[in-house]
Amino acid sequence: MKMKKITLYAGLSLVLFFVSTSCKKEFLEPNPLSFFAPENAFVNAEGFNAALVACLRNTRHEFYGDGNPMITENIFSEVAVEGTTDKTGPAQDMIAQILPDACLNSTDCNRIGWYWLEGYRRIRYASVVVSRIDQAEYSSEAERNDVLGKAYFHIARTYYRLVHQFGDVPLILGETTEPRLDYHSVTRETILRKCKRDLEFASKWVKKENETNVIGDVTRGAVFHLLTKVNLALGEFDDAVASASAVIDDGYHKLMTERFGVDKDDPTKNVIWDLHQAQNKSLPENTERLYVMVAREGFEEDDNSRISIMRQCVPFWGGTGKIKTPTGRAGTSDQPLGAAGVQIDQVTPFGRGIGRCRLTPYGHTDIWTDPNDLRHAEGNWMDMEDLVYNHPSLITANDPYYGKHLQFRDDNGGLLCTDTIRSWYGWPFYKLYVADPTDLTPDGGRGDWYLYRLAETYLLRAEAYFWKGDLTSAANDLNKVRNRAGAASYAPGEINMGVIFDERARELYYEEPRKTELTRVSFIFAKTGKTAENGKTYTMANFSTDNYWYDRVMSKNIFYKNGVVAPHYTYTMGAWHVLWPVPASAINANAQGRINQNQGYPGFNLNESPYVWVDGPGEGEVVPQ
Repeated sequence: MKMKKITLYAGLSLVLFFVSTSCKKEFLEPNPLSFFAPENAFVNAEGFNAALVACLRNTRHEFYGDGNPMITENIFSEVAVEGTTDKTGPAQDMIAQILPDACLNSTDCNRIGWYWLEGYRRIRYASVVVSRIDQAEYSSEAERNDVLGKAYFHIARTYYRLVHQFGDVPLILGETTEPRLDYHSVTRETILRKCKRDLEFASKWVKKENETNVIGDVTRGAVFHLLTKVNLALGEFDDAVASASAVIDDGYHKLMTERFGVDKDDPTKNVIWDLHQAQNKSLPENTERLYVMVAREGFEEDDNSRISIMRQCVPFWGGTGKIKTPTGRAGTSDQPLGAAGVQIDQVTPFGRGIGRCRLTPYGHTDIWTDPNDLRHAEGNWMDMEDLVYNHPSLITANDPYYGKHLQFRDDNGGLLCTDTIRSWYGWPFYKLYVADPTDLTPDGGRGDWYLYRLAETYLLRAEAYFWKGDLTSAANDLNKVRNRAGAASYAPGEINMGVIFDERARELYYEEPRKTELTRVSFIFAKTGKTAENGKTYTMANFSTDNYWYDRVMSKNIFYKNGVVAPHYTYTMGAWHVLWPVPASAINANAQGRINQNQGYPGFNLNESPYVWVDGPGEGEVVPQ
C-alpha cells in the first residue's frame, strides 16, 4: 500500500464555538490571516478531505505529546492513577480538585477541559464539510458519500466520547458561521440516536480499508466498530452484534495470529510483540488494524507527533536516589551509554519514564493470572526486578550489587525505593516501547498508534452477547482474543462484565478510553437493571450517586479504595465523577442559553430541562422536550 501524505491547509480559520467573556471588541474586527477561502478549497473531494485532516490530527493529539489527554481517561478508572509526586496540581484528590472552575486543561493537573474544547473544535471542522458537501463536484455519488460519511464518523465519534464523559451536552447541527451564546444541553440518548443514523449512512459509503490508499484515514471497518459502541450505548444489542459482525466477517479483517513485520525472524519475539511495534501497525499485512493514527520521523514536524508514551507510563526508575542498593548507594542512572560514565545503558531500550500514568496493582498484577499469557510474558512485560543496578558510582565504590537485578527490600525488610508510587511498578514493554532516536533520554518518538483494531471488536461483540444472555457466544468471542495471546479459555458460566473488563484491560491498555467505556457500561446497567457481578442493580434515578463505574473503581483501584497518601494529596474519588464537570467557562459564556452542570458539582441547582434531537430532513433539529 502506497503512503499518500495529506497536508492540512495552512490558515484554516473558523469561528470559535464559545466566545470568551473576556474578549475585546477587536476580536470581532476583520483581520485576515491568510488567503484561504472555503469557496476556493471546497470544490472537490480532495479539498474536503484536506479539511478533514484537522479531525485526524485532533484525534492523534489525544494520545501524543507530553501529559496527553489519554492519561486523564486512565486515571478515572481502575487501571491507573496520576503518579506525579513532586508537585501540587496533578489529579489525585479528585473530590477536592475536580471542580468546574478548577484547573481542567493542563499537563500539570488534568485534561478534562481539553476533551470539551477539542471535541467541539473537531465537530466544527467536520460540520463545515457536512454543510458544504453539495457545493463541490464529484466523480460519482460514491465519492461524495465517502467524504460525507467520514465527516459523520468524526462527529459521531466525538459525541460518543462527550456524552460518556459529560452526559448531556450541546448538539451542534451544521456549520457555525457566527458567534452563538444560546446553546442548550441535549439528552445523551437523542444525541446517540443521531450518531447512529449518521453512522448507518457512513457504513454504506466509506471506503473499505483495502479500497483506500491513504494510511490513517477513516475506513468502513472503523465506522462499523464505532457503530457497535453506539448500538451498545443505546441498549440495542442485536444491532450491536450485527455491526460488530460486519467487521469480523467482512473477509478482510482478521486477528493477527502469525509472526509478521520487522522482527518476524527474531525467535525471541512473538506475535504480540509484532502486533504492537510502531513499524508494523500500518503494514498492509496487518489485517487487525481498523484505524491507525500515523506519525513518522520526517512525516510530521510538530511536537505532538511524538507519542512520548515511555515518559508518561514507564516508572521513574532512573531518578537520582529513588532506588538504592542494599548497601545504601544510588542504584540507577537514566543516562545513555557513555554519558557520565554509564556502562550499562537501560534508558535507550526502556525509556526515561516519569511515572505520570501509574499502573495500579490491578493493572500490573491482579489481572495477570494465566502464566501462559504472552502479554505478560518475559520479553513483553517488564517488572522492576528485570532492571539492574547500573549507576556508574557503584563501579568506583566496588559495590557488590552493580549489574545485579533490583530489589524492592533489603535483607532486613527495609524499602530500597524512596517513592513507591512513582518509581516501582510493572509495565507492558511490548506496547509502550517506541524508539526515540532524537532524544538522549528517550521519551517515545514518532510512531503509529492504534485507535481501533479487531481485537476490541471481538470484545465488543462479546459484551453484546453478554447483555443478550448468550454467554456461550460471549465466551467464544472473548476467547478468540485470549487464545491468540496464549491464555486459556473461559467457560460460558464464568463470563460477566467484570471478566470482560479485565480482558479489555489486558488487551487494550492505552488504546481504549477506559473511563468512557466504564461510564457507557454504567449507563447500560442503570437502564436495564441487570445485576452486575458485584450483586448490585442500578437505576437511572440515582445514577450520579450509585453507579457501576464507582463501585468497580473503588473495588479494584487500591489508591482510591484505601485513600493512599501521596506527598501532596490523599487519593480520593466520588461516585459523581462518573461524569466530569462541564467547564464553568463554557457555561458562563453561554449567556442566552443553558448548558447544564452535572450532579455533584457547583451549579447543578441551576439546571433546566435538556433539549432533545428530533430526526427530520437534513440534520434534523434540536427542540425543547
